[in-house]
Amino acid sequence: MSDYCGGETDPAPVAPRASTTDGPPFAECVLCRKPTEYPESYKGITLCPVCEWQEAQRTACSG
Repeated sequence: MSDYCGGETDPAPVAPRASTTDGPPFAECVLCRKPTEYPESYKGITLCPVCEWQEAQRTACSG
């Protein structure tokens, strides 16, 4: 088991890739440019599931 806020970290979970044929066009992740779960019309910062998870880890350990 690894230390939550330091040392060895667990790898990010692998998110299923959004298909361009499954529903409306999806917005790109602002960090890695992969498709997100958000529609293109979504206002604000859009992150893919992997980048969201990594950002949550960074903010949980800051402070």
